[in-house]
Formats: sequence, structure tokens, C-alpha cells
Amino acid sequence: MPTRIEDWDQRYRTGEQVFETPAPLVVEFTRTLLPGSALDLACGPGRNALYLAECGWRVTALDGSPVAIQLLRGKNPSIDTRVVDLESGELELPSEAYDLVLACYYFQRSLIPGIKSALRPGGLLIAIAHLADVGTPTRAYAGELRAFFEGWRILYYREGQPGESCHRHAVAELVASR
Repeated sequence: MPTRIEDWDQRYRTGEQVFETPAPLVVEFTRTLLPGSALDLACGPGRNALYLAECGWRVTALDGSPVAIQLLRGKNPSIDTRVVDLESGELELPSEAYDLVLACYYFQRSLIPGIKSALRPGGLLIAIAHLADVGTPTRAYAGELRAFFEGWRILYYREGQPGESCHRHAVAELVASR
């Protein structure tokens, strides 16, 4: 039986989950920012990382799929790409190292404290999580994503159908500043 990573590798090999355009929320909230240091968690083949690099950001892109990272490296070798098992519990993000952190279409509760500490004061988080009626290991329940960032400056929050036709499940979208 294939592992989750092997399933993702196969999706990327066949082009099933390879999108050319960045997430609209990422474009909307970064287009006027001065480029700095960005972290793209669970980057997949890197549509958001590629966009940010083109805009002058210094990007670190992490994903568990070797195939996704290989695809991203082939498109832009200047991006700091790393194959990382995000589910192992061993990921340690440097404190206050990033001006921007993306967690788009990937939700893992155990990463939230690290995401929070990885952002510099004034830094921006853009998170998009699939929703479920009852939270699951990879899906948030209604209001959960926002609750994790209580006390932060919430610039945008929405729950409902995604703004992208390539995703079919309801999502929570959050943009917050530390």
C-alpha cells in the first residue's frame, strides 16, 4: 500500500496537482509588499514559491514529496528547496526568520507554534486550509484556523468555497500579521 508521500509523488508525476498560477490570495496580499524572506510550507511543485521568487523574494520551499521538490528545482534552482517530512514532528523552524509564511492547502495543527515563531514581528502569514464538519488530522473545523491566531492582526478571513476552481472542498482562508 503506498504512503501519503508516494500518493503525492504519483499525482505530481502525472501533472494532476501541478498548477501554473499562484493562489489568488497569495498574489492579492503580496503584490504590494517589499520582498524579503519567505517560507512556503508544503509547497508542492512550487507555484507560490515560483511567483514569490519572480517578485524578488528569497524563498525557502519545503515539501515531503521528492518529486515536487525536483519539479520546483527544475523551474528555479535559486529557490532554497528541501524535502522535509512535515508530519514527523522533527521540523524546527528558525525563530523570527521570515517576513512571509505560506501554508496553502496544507493544515497540520502541530506546525502552528513553529509557524507563529518563524514570522518576524510585522510578518505576514497566508494560510488556506480545507474544512471538515469535524476536524480531522488534515482538515480544520469551522473557526479553528482563525482561533489559532487569536491576538494577531487579522487582515482577511473567510470560510466557504475556494476561490480557485482547481479545489473542490470548502476552505478557510486567513491572512494575519504578527
